[in-house]
Amino acid sequence: MTDEILDFLRASFAQVNGRLDRIDLRLDELTQRMSRLERETASLRQDIASLHGEIAHLHSDFASLAARLDRADARLDRFERRLDLLPAPSP
Repeated sequence: MTDEILDFLRASFAQVNGRLDRIDLRLDELTQRMSRLERETASLRQDIASLHGEIAHLHSDFASLAARLDRADARLDRFERRLDLLPAPSP
């Protein structure tokens, strides 16, 4: 009878150990996947920060171009007035 109980306990423990081994493997896999996601998230954040910097630079470039166009437009207005191509602005 004692041998039967010991055999039953050994079989039960073997089953539990097998399940724990599978759980450990799955946990390791999930840990690796989570680490990969964290690295990818950090990389995406860096990419987004870089894009924000590039957008700010483009905004500055557009503002500079707008100012140049405004100056060119003012010069063109002066040329047209000098050549009498436009009516003089009323005061």
